[in-house]
Amino acid sequence: MAETERRIGDLTVRIDRDSCISSGNCVKVAPGLFELDDEAIVVFAKTADDASSEQVTEACEICPVEALTVTDSSGKQIVP
Repeated sequence: MAETERRIGDLTVRIDRDSCISSGNCVKVAPGLFELDDEAIVVFAKTADDASSEQVTEACEICPVEALTVTDSSGKQIVP
């Protein structure tokens, strides 16, 4: 089973694999963080690079179906 939540710096990113439509926008913005698996569904990259909080939020904001959620260190949802 693919990992669906990862802490990146002060942010927590969650992937809703059931909502993903394989647009690949997140991969284009943050290729060191996201990749598409064999089913063309977004997953965290196996050897994820450290991404800046700006890159993380931009990659998640660009998702056309809001399959990526970002919360800050206090648990407040900041994307979408």
